[in-house]
Amino acid sequence: MTRYLLRRLISLAVSLLVASLVIFAVIEVVPGDPASYMLGLNASEDTVAALRDRLGLNEPVGLRYLHWVAGMAQGDFGQSYTYKVPVADLVADRLVVSLPLALYALALAVLVAFPAGLLAASRRGRAADTAVMGATQVGIALPNFWFAMLLVLTFALHWQIFPAGGFPGWTDPWTGLRALTLPAVALALPQAAILARVLRSALIETLGQDYIRTARAKGLTRGQTMLRHALRNAMIPVLTILGMQFSFLLAGAIIIENVFYLPGLGRLIFQAITQRDLIVVESVVMILVFAVILVTFLVDLAYAAIDPRLRKRE
Repeated sequence: MTRYLLRRLISLAVSLLVASLVIFAVIEVVPGDPASYMLGLNASEDTVAALRDRLGLNEPVGLRYLHWVAGMAQGDFGQSYTYKVPVADLVADRLVVSLPLALYALALAVLVAFPAGLLAASRRGRAADTAVMGATQVGIALPNFWFAMLLVLTFALHWQIFPAGGFPGWTDPWTGLRALTLPAVALALPQAAILARVLRSALIETLGQDYIRTARAKGLTRGQTMLRHALRNAMIPVLTILGMQFSFLLAGAIIIENVFYLPGLGRLIFQAITQRDLIVVESVVMILVFAVILVTFLVDLAYAAIDPRLRKRE
C-alpha cells in the first residue's frame, strides 16, 4: 500500500507541475501583452507600463513563473485588478457557495442513481429496465439550464416553496440549503442519469461472472447476491464517474450559477473573463485544476480500498 500511495503522490505532483506550466503559458507567455489586454485598447502607454511593472511582467519569464508558484504554495494568489482584494479572499467567499452546491448536487445524484441503476440491472430486459433507461435518456438530453428555468417557474414562482435565486449566506443553515436546492436539483439530473446508466452496465457485466453464479448456487437471492458481491466489484467505473462529476459540479456550474444568481466560483470565472481580470482567471483555474487532480487522487485510493488486487499490481 505504501508503494501504491507513493506512486500516486508522484503522479499528483507531476500533474500539478504540468498544469501550472500550461496555465502560466496560456495566460502570460502567449503572443500579446496581458497588461494591454486588461486595460483595453484606449489605455495610455504610461498606464500600461505602470500595470506591467505592478504585475511583474518586466521580469524574466522563468522568474515570474517561480514567483507565481511560490506565492500559490504560500496561499498568495495575487490581488484582483478589478476587485482590488486578494484573490484568495475572493475564492474563499465563492467557495462557501460552490462547494456545498457541488456536494449537495452529487448527493442528490447518488440518491437517485443507485436505486435506479440497481433496479434496472436486476430487471434487465423488463418493463422497469426500459422505464429507467428511458428516463435516464431524457435526463441526459434535457438541457440543465432549461430544466433550471422550469424549476424556478414551478417551485419558486408558482408554488413559492424555494427562492428563485440569490444566496443569503450560512447564517441560517436551513435558509442557505433552501437557496441551493433548486440549483442542486438542476445540476443533479443529468449526473444522476449518467451515473445510473454506468452502474447498470457495470452490474450487468459483473452479474455474468462465475463467482456470482456460485453465490446463487449456494442459496443467495438475486438481491443479496447483487448487494453483497456484485455491487462492490462494479464500483470502480462508478467511482470514476463520481470523481469526474464532482469536478464538473465544482468547476462547471457557470450557467446554473448565472441562472440562479449564485456568487460561486463558476460565476467568478465568468465575471473575471468579461472584466479582463487575468490574475483572477489564472489563479482560480489553477485552484480548480488542483481540485480535479486531488479528486482523481482520492478516487485512485478508493479503487485500492475496494479492489486489493490493484495494490498488489504496484
